[in-house]
Amino acid sequence: MFDGKKIIITGGSSGVGKSLSQRLIKKGARLALVARDEKKLSAVKKELLNLGLEGQTIEVYPCDVADSKAVEKTFKYISKQMEAPDILINSAGILREGYFENQSIETFREVMDINFFGTLHCIQSALPYFKSNGGGRIVNISSVAGLMGVFGYSAYCASKHALTGLTGSLRAELKHQNIAVHIVYPPEFDSPMVDEINSYRTEENKIMAQAIPILTADKVADEIIKGIEKNRFEIIPGIATRIVTRFEKLLPFMGRAVVDFQINRVYKGPKN
Repeated sequence: MFDGKKIIITGGSSGVGKSLSQRLIKKGARLALVARDEKKLSAVKKELLNLGLEGQTIEVYPCDVADSKAVEKTFKYISKQMEAPDILINSAGILREGYFENQSIETFREVMDINFFGTLHCIQSALPYFKSNGGGRIVNISSVAGLMGVFGYSAYCASKHALTGLTGSLRAELKHQNIAVHIVYPPEFDSPMVDEINSYRTEENKIMAQAIPILTADKVADEIIKGIEKNRFEIIPGIATRIVTRFEKLLPFMGRAVVDFQINRVYKGPKN
């Protein structure tokens, strides 16, 4: 399914993006990795080349997905170097945590610019190439926070809920153009951005995050690839994650009661 396919992976320098690149290159894919940090991208490229696979193609492209003009320019460059892409995996994202009152409007804009608009920019830039190919595939990596509200994640949840709505609309619109769409709802997983917020996250957020076991980036990547191969629209990595999200959909009022009970045990609230 992936052999010979030209795949763009944003956020390809770390986390799930990196784990996906390691697996897809072994399946014969031709990779274009996009991220802001050129040094990290170069390190990943070197690591993948050291696998010694025959005929592998790995190119890296420093780009800030929040910049629509930069994304358009980068995708044009990719199509010239590697030909038009077949698959776009939107893995670039950032995470911010804190009490709503303590988060500035700039924080909300920053998170939306990367998590939502960054994904939007990439889809808009890839779509003409998919149409010229007669089809394609889009994989948007969201979060469990795109299905429910999470204490301390007001900005992050807003961006991921927006991505959920966008992806659902695209599925309906693009299906008739032979463009498949997937959305991934992982729980928290080992990544640099989770390591960062672990240094300052609130107690209330911590107790919610611990409700679902943290997965490895490799486990999430494995389930994403399996979900794509089975053509699942919604891909939810982890058994515990699937149980929690199904419970939330079927009995949302009970889910809210459990959350309130847990938070009441540790609630501290913002300082005046």
